[in-house]
Amino acid sequence: MSIKLKPVNEQVIVITGASSGIGLCTAESAARQGAKVVLAARSGQTLNDVVNRINSSGGEAISVTADVADRGQVESIARAATDRFGRVDTWVNNAGLAIYGRLDQVSDADSRRLFDINFWGVVYGSLVALPLLKGNGGALINVGSEVSEAFVPILGMYSASKHAVKGFTDALRVEVEYVDKAPVSITLIQPTAVDTPFDEHGRNYMDKEANLPKPQLDPQDVADAILKAAVKPTRDIRVGSMSKINTFVAKNLPGVADRMTAKQIPDLQRDEPPKHPEGTLHVPGESGRTHGDHANA
Repeated sequence: MSIKLKPVNEQVIVITGASSGIGLCTAESAARQGAKVVLAARSGQTLNDVVNRINSSGGEAISVTADVADRGQVESIARAATDRFGRVDTWVNNAGLAIYGRLDQVSDADSRRLFDINFWGVVYGSLVALPLLKGNGGALINVGSEVSEAFVPILGMYSASKHAVKGFTDALRVEVEYVDKAPVSITLIQPTAVDTPFDEHGRNYMDKEANLPKPQLDPQDVADAILKAAVKPTRDIRVGSMSKINTFVAKNLPGVADRMTAKQIPDLQRDEPPKHPEGTLHVPGESGRTHGDHANA
C-alpha cells in the first residue's frame, strides 16, 4: 500500500534522547520547520531549557523526563504527546549510549544497562508508538548506526546493540508494512561517526579519554536524514560516505573489515586520562550540547 506522510510543519514529532547530540539537533530543526515537538530524555533540566528556548522563539514543544529503558516511562511519553497534541505523526527512537572497553573488561551490569537503553528503548518506543501511528498513518524512525552492519573493537557491546536494533527494525517493518499493510513507514537511520558528546557520555573502561574517529558528520546531517524519513517513506538511510563504505566492506570483504577495524583503536582514544569514566550510562547528563568537544582531539 502507498503510505502518505504529512509535511514537517503539520506533524507532531516525538524524539527520545532529545537533550543532546542528534536528538537535540533533530528537535530544534523540526521546531524551526513548524512541527510540534515532544522532547524526551532523562535530563529534565536540560529539556526544560530547550523547550523554553523553542517556545520563546515561536515554536511549540513540550518535554517529558523519561528513561527509555522503562516501558512505563515510555508510555508516559506517549500519554503526554496525546494529551497535549491529540496525536503522534512521527516517533523517533534516538536515545543511545556507548561503552568504551574490551568485551572481556565490561561488567555484565553495564552491558545489560546498555542493551536496556539502546535496544529495549527502541523496542518499547516502537511498540508504544505503533498504535498511535497506525490510526492516522505516520513514520517510525529508529536510529541505528553504521555498526548495525559493520563493527568496531572497543565499542563491541555498542556494536552488538545496534545490530540488534537493525534486526528488530527489519522484522517489525515486514510485520507492519507487508503483513498488516498498515500505513506506517518504518526507517532505520545508519550514521557514521557524528560530532556529538557521544564519547563524553559513554562509559569508559580505558585508561585514556574516549574519542570519536574522523571524519565526523555534523549532527545536522543526521537530523536532516531523520526529518526526510518523516515526510518520505524510506526503508533505511546510511548517513555519511564512511557509513556506506564501512557497511559495504563489512558485508562483502569481512576479512578486510577485520584488519581495518583493528587499526581504528588508536582513533578511539585521546592521549590523556579519562575525565568522567562513568559517563551517563547510569545517571543523566545535562550537557545540553548538539556537538562534542573534538576541536583539539
